[in-house]
Amino acid sequence: MAINTGLWMKAMWPGINKFYGQEYKEHPVEYTDLFDTFKSRKAWEEDVGTSGFGLFQRKGEGVPISYDTNRSGFVSRYTMVTYGLGFQITKETIEDDQYDVAMEKGGRGLAFSIRQTKEVLSAQVYDRAFTSTYTGGDGVELLSTAHVNVAGGTYANELATAADISEAALEQAVIDLMKLKNDRQLNIAVLPQSLIVPVDLWAEAEKILKTTTEVGTANNTVNVVRGHFPKGLKVNHYLTDTDAWFIRTNVRDGMKYFVRREDTFDMDDDFDTDNAKYKATFRCAFGWTDPRGLFGSPGA
Repeated sequence: MAINTGLWMKAMWPGINKFYGQEYKEHPVEYTDLFDTFKSRKAWEEDVGTSGFGLFQRKGEGVPISYDTNRSGFVSRYTMVTYGLGFQITKETIEDDQYDVAMEKGGRGLAFSIRQTKEVLSAQVYDRAFTSTYTGGDGVELLSTAHVNVAGGTYANELATAADISEAALEQAVIDLMKLKNDRQLNIAVLPQSLIVPVDLWAEAEKILKTTTEVGTANNTVNVVRGHFPKGLKVNHYLTDTDAWFIRTNVRDGMKYFVRREDTFDMDDDFDTDNAKYKATFRCAFGWTDPRGLFGSPGA
């Protein structure tokens, strides 16, 4: 349905002081805290895992050296999806609008909706992180205790026992991260970078990361979690799971956001109706490659 004079009746008459309800302050961009951003020039992007070599074997005198193999592994595909929205406005509305408000509000509204859509899309990846119907290259959900190695065996990027956020839970999470190994079970340096929580866990997370001693006790024991998150606390206003929490790590090729088409605004006129048509589109993909880039718990 085109925006017409009936939908903006008050804009046709003088005397209006203010049209309100659309222009609010926005949160700073948050999806860039959840993903690393990359440019794309393809219909899809693929990341292919590899397995390295194992430990060296002892070689006896005169005995042939041992040989190992490596191979390509799981494939993570990012398929670019186009998103778009638009509006039409009648020529009469443009002509009779005393404040030029209908068209102006429509353009600003599209820009606002683009931001909101990207935030929702990015948060959905995290909200579905524990759901088995949303899987990655290894056929397992993003956060799992049974991720598969190409060379065999499994590893976990969530707590063995689900727990609500707490100082003890974060201590265990950091320990688990420091124990992570690569595909051939060799030690790798995985460290936490940022703690990501929904608004509902903001207060508890702030206490944990900013208190110098043990949280909620009279003990003078040092809070060892504090200082282990160099990129700090990231409160996300678009996460819908109210007790799940996440840790982004320093592992490369973890959480990825591909931009295929930047935000694009277009307009045209319809010859038959004289309606002005406005639209905006963008094209992108959110996902993950190496699950070691994220750690978390769904809450108790």
